[in-house]
Amino acid sequence: MATTEPSSYAADILSEPIVKTTETIHVELTPHDLDSLAATRFVRSPSAGATVLFIGTTRDSFNGLPVSSLAYTSYPPLAINTLSTIAQAILTKHQCTKIAIVHKLGECPIGEESIVIAVSAPHRQAAWRAGEEALEETKAKAEIWKLERFEGGDGVWRANRDGVMGVKIDEGGKKGE
Repeated sequence: MATTEPSSYAADILSEPIVKTTETIHVELTPHDLDSLAATRFVRSPSAGATVLFIGTTRDSFNGLPVSSLAYTSYPPLAINTLSTIAQAILTKHQCTKIAIVHKLGECPIGEESIVIAVSAPHRQAAWRAGEEALEETKAKAEIWKLERFEGGDGVWRANRDGVMGVKIDEGGKKGE
């Protein structure tokens, strides 16, 4: 269920990034602008014939309502571990080479990046599928919430996934009755 916040509300955010990196996985929660080139550089490998990059940006509307901005918050210790678990599962399932998942926390104005996912794999089909699944799993499972602010109105908190305002979303990610 969505809750509303006055337009003056400011979510608590990190002052510095939280990063968890191995040789094949880089996950990060950061209050800073996202760097898609850094994510792409991380996943490069001589054994990878394909690199897929996804950049999620704040759009100016949702369900026909004009959006003024988004703000993201999370429970960082749990969220960084969830992102790491997702990344490991994606690497194994799709036989990828490397993966980077970087999510912004704090204010994210219209047109700015909120998430960057880069994946490399020996072949393009695996990289495409892995990138899409990494995004969907992040949105479904990571302990990250967004405050969507609308022009001339209050903000609405929701889980970090697409959904209709005020409609309960069950554990399977489906709308409840």
